[in-house]
Amino acid sequence: MYRKQSNRFIKHLDFVILDIACLQIAFVLAYVLVRAADEPNPYSIAIYRNMALMIGLVSLVVMFGADTLKNVLKRGYYREFVYTIKHSLCTLAISILLLYFARGAQQYSRLVFGFTFVFYAIITYLVRILWKSRLQKRMKVGGEKRLLIITGSAEAQTVINNLKEKNYGRYLLAGLVILGLDGTGDTIAGVPIVANEENAARFVCQHWIDEVLIVPKERSSYPEKMIQELMRTGVTVHINLAKVINIPGKKQMVEEMADYTVLTTTMNSASPTELLAKRVLDIIGGLTGCILTGIIFLFIAPAIYISSPGPIFFSQERVGKNGKRFRMYKFRSMYMDAEERKAELMEKNKISDAKMFKLDFDPRVIGNKILPDGTKKTGIGQFIRDTSLDEFPQFLSCLTGTMSLVGTRPPLPGEVSFYELDHRSRLAIKPGITGLWQVSGRSDITDFDDVVKLDQEYINNWSLGLDIKILLKTVLVVLRKDGSM
Repeated sequence: MYRKQSNRFIKHLDFVILDIACLQIAFVLAYVLVRAADEPNPYSIAIYRNMALMIGLVSLVVMFGADTLKNVLKRGYYREFVYTIKHSLCTLAISILLLYFARGAQQYSRLVFGFTFVFYAIITYLVRILWKSRLQKRMKVGGEKRLLIITGSAEAQTVINNLKEKNYGRYLLAGLVILGLDGTGDTIAGVPIVANEENAARFVCQHWIDEVLIVPKERSSYPEKMIQELMRTGVTVHINLAKVINIPGKKQMVEEMADYTVLTTTMNSASPTELLAKRVLDIIGGLTGCILTGIIFLFIAPAIYISSPGPIFFSQERVGKNGKRFRMYKFRSMYMDAEERKAELMEKNKISDAKMFKLDFDPRVIGNKILPDGTKKTGIGQFIRDTSLDEFPQFLSCLTGTMSLVGTRPPLPGEVSFYELDHRSRLAIKPGITGLWQVSGRSDITDFDDVVKLDQEYINNWSLGLDIKILLKTVLVVLRKDGSM
């Protein structure tokens, strides 16, 4: 899910927090300078405590209303100074007006008030400059988002240098595709050429790529076939607005990326506020689930070990958001040789191909046996799968942020190797402990394309309300023992 960049207040939350801290430091310094001999703690005096709170709120209102964080990372020393003075004077003027009408205002030292805003302007300016310097160093290193660049041979050097110098999105340059040429294996400005125009979408399908930037060659048309193929993978695509191309059925928005004005196309988008709400829900659910995992461990760990000596937990490499791999943990519900026996059972796979694996009765599950008379006997392994107890260790992944409470089920790397372009779209969001597929009669779905359609439906229609609805349905499914998650 792509994060919309419209809300600067949340996008630059670090600057908001620093501003609040600087204002309070300035307030304390001003008070100590003028009135420390009377009472060392300004927050113990009602009028000063209330004023500290009031000017903090006023500063936030000015920051939000006057949009004083606009282009904060792009501003030089002089422009930052101008914006800082502007912000301080606006906050001062509104605070003076409020102080005039406040009860007991005559008890408030005007010197403290004046020095507060002098210190505030100085401290805020210095802190912003230092913090931006730190962020700019981090921009050169890159971050967690992997960006694939698609451009012409003549433009490649300029595009790469532009992104490295103005990497406000903190992208890690994952590779380069040269339009019209196949230079796979070569490098330009330290960035490897990883694919050509014909197989760029296939490369995205099989590797960890979060976003794609397309800067077309000068005096040439857009590579529309390649763009359509990229859209099918579900990856977020930024197209330099030299020309405009309309992609039906996709979310599109105009943004800035380094020096380029781009048209961003994605399956769906969420505001920073919506993503924050989803993350808070994941943290609350993760903490609760981890506590429950500890309690469940005390009861099922002995049963697992007695039935099948070995580790209580099972870890496996899975493919997460946009192809990023991570380790997923479960309570072990299968015998130790389960992975080795998978190949011989593949012909019994309920799903029509190797993109997903599911059996009606899995003999690799601890305690599962087929008796001589054909009767199927189950044990502790099937019990913890039917009740979804094996899933509880995944709440740790939910807490750390590699998974979410609700999303798509994370596939195995071997399964992803069989994906077609449309299938890759299910990797466009964080994997989830539960999801729309799990609560939509998963036992009856045997066609992987139907699974993908449900995942795409969830991504295209995502909302926090939908997540809550799926979580409630999940509880009902588990209580009815409708199969493992």
